[in-house]
Amino acid sequence: MKLLVTGGSGFIGSAVIRFVVRETDARVVNVDKLTYAATPDALNEVEGDPRYAFEKLDICDGSALRRVLAQHRPDAVMHLAAESHVDRSIDSPADFIETNLVGTYTLLEAACAYWNELAGAARDRFRFHHISTDEVYGSLGETGRFTEQTPYRPNSPYSASKAGSDHLVRAWHHTFGLPVVTSNCSNNYGPYQFPEKLIPLMTINALEGAPLPVYGGGENVRDWLYVEDHARALWTILTQGRPGETYNVGGDSELRNLDVVGMICDLVDELAPRPGTAPRRELIAFVKDRPGHDLRYAIDAAKIRAELGWAPAETFASGLRRTVAWYLDNRDWWNKIRGASYDGARLGLSAGAGQASR
Repeated sequence: MKLLVTGGSGFIGSAVIRFVVRETDARVVNVDKLTYAATPDALNEVEGDPRYAFEKLDICDGSALRRVLAQHRPDAVMHLAAESHVDRSIDSPADFIETNLVGTYTLLEAACAYWNELAGAARDRFRFHHISTDEVYGSLGETGRFTEQTPYRPNSPYSASKAGSDHLVRAWHHTFGLPVVTSNCSNNYGPYQFPEKLIPLMTINALEGAPLPVYGGGENVRDWLYVEDHARALWTILTQGRPGETYNVGGDSELRNLDVVGMICDLVDELAPRPGTAPRRELIAFVKDRPGHDLRYAIDAAKIRAELGWAPAETFASGLRRTVAWYLDNRDWWNKIRGASYDGARLGLSAGAGQASR
């Protein structure tokens, strides 16, 4: 198989490529614009592998996409390229509309034209896998979980742009016959995540003794999914999922943001102790909440477990320990980002102090 991955230099995309090259015999073409959040270092282990190729381009560039498809002749497209940070979508929603909606439309047009030119077995085996988020479903109350039948109720510019892209993919399947599968995942975490996100940001701040700003009262609940478990799920969906179907992928690890930050503090205290200083939990400071902050997300992953046999290998405790240890061991990586494209400042408010994340 030859797989084309959009956004392959991003956090989840790079995990997918590492998994595919390490665990399968497939060839991979990485299509990425290399925006601020790209992590090319995450692909160092596959650089030079004859089964890996890189194409720098914007998914909004239809002619470039058509050229790449014609040149590399993939059997499948895995679409991960997206603007993904909720706070940035509050500050600059136009970027999210352009990449997540216009870019997805442009990619669908190019992929559909390419698929229509295929014949026989090549046409039958082609798949377009669209990767989305649980945030398209909106906010849950204290009970219940998102299923594949949950109505869409996006509440942020980010989630609205992803909901729109989901609907485009569905329309291209039902109207034009493009063989698609879609997946909606819960919050990912793990190595190489850009440090504007909650877990890496809090880990770095705790290590440096900086304040740990938590939105509101820290009561917002998220379901956490280790990125390498997600990469394995995406490969499973691509290769075994039924065309036209949606699969929810979750880590079965619901936690309040405040509890996640507390666990990070305890791990950093253990792995990078500061004798004679206060526990890092004392660095926690509550800050003004994000506008429109969804209360709770929780994924029901029963369908992918029952139909495709996937389940997460990491608990949140084991995955978080691996993640925190990785950030402590790779300070050069995030220090380079801090000095170039993101200094740790809070995003998503026109005025306000502190820093926090999704």
